[in-house]
Amino acid sequence: MSATKYYHYKTFREMVVRLRDDLNNHDFVLLYAYNGTGKTRLSMEFKDYAKTRKKTPGADTLYFNAYTEDLFSWDNDLDNDTERVLKINAESKFFSGLKDLALEERIFAYLERYASFDFKIDYDKWNVVFSKEVKNPNYKNPDSGEPELIKIDHIKVSRGEENIFIWCLFLAICELVIEGHESYNWVKNIYIDDPISSLDDNNAIAVASDLAHLIKKAKDKVNVVISSHHALFFNVMSNELRQHKTAKHFLHKNGEEGHTMRATDDTPFFHHVAILSELKQVVDSGKINTYHFNMLRSVLEKTATFFGYDDFSKCIYGVDDDVLFARALNLLSHGKYSIYEPREMGDDNRDLFKRIFNAFYDKYQFELPELLIEQPVAEIATGK
Repeated sequence: MSATKYYHYKTFREMVVRLRDDLNNHDFVLLYAYNGTGKTRLSMEFKDYAKTRKKTPGADTLYFNAYTEDLFSWDNDLDNDTERVLKINAESKFFSGLKDLALEERIFAYLERYASFDFKIDYDKWNVVFSKEVKNPNYKNPDSGEPELIKIDHIKVSRGEENIFIWCLFLAICELVIEGHESYNWVKNIYIDDPISSLDDNNAIAVASDLAHLIKKAKDKVNVVISSHHALFFNVMSNELRQHKTAKHFLHKNGEEGHTMRATDDTPFFHHVAILSELKQVVDSGKINTYHFNMLRSVLEKTATFFGYDDFSKCIYGVDDDVLFARALNLLSHGKYSIYEPREMGDDNRDLFKRIFNAFYDKYQFELPELLIEQPVAEIATGK
């Protein structure tokens, strides 16, 4: 991993130029970044770049991000509360080939892997009706004449199920792009930002595997950029694309000075040790802010989950002053300490934080990457 070489960008536009340049000699680009770094804005800037360039301006990027999900809205039939539908914004170029190609079969091929409901698209009204099979309350026995299961239409699916459906629809459209369908011949790039943002671990692996299988078919046809804050998803994608030329970057917000982006191999997968690296750095420097208690608590919670402990405090059980440390972490880690409005700790809490961190760090002997070690400004290469 090239941990000491990274690039500083003052604007999203500069980063877009870098990413598009990467695509000239790589099959894929993967970006790992924490939430709040600006991944969605970067994806929009990437999409808009083609529209504003001097030579051949025009859309060239099919994208999936938080805005894609906004192309859908619910009509919950408030008067009768019976015919609930998910409405589609038919004006979007995203749906160029949807009506002519009847994508239900392609969508369902993905959907059945993640969910247990069915759907039907009404292309005249541009809405989606969801349905589900449930146990028939009138079913008594096989000789009753009643079916054991009945189908209920117009069900309201959960937010997570809705997101899964939209994601599957996107994958079906990507298939058309890769196959070179004329409705999407304007697409030169596919940009995916945080697919299914609330994935559990099992679905993260399944979605990443399916996506990797699909985009391998896009090689030499369409460029693909994928950004994510989900460490496991990023890890699986990285492994699946290992045999291809893939540019992998760790994107980091550099305070008010823009962003840094550095090449990475595998370190971003270990989100918890990345946090520990940052905490080790602030402990060594003494520049400790109140929100660092939240971060330390987060690492202890993850460690407790890994070991099967029922309480994070068991991670520091047996060290000197373990009861005091646990009480302090309980009291001093809470939501009002924002990473965006940093406030330095007072001397007493700073000393206490150092003692807790060092006790935890010494007990488990983590091997920390130099992931977030900031270099002097003079060593920062600006631009690409």
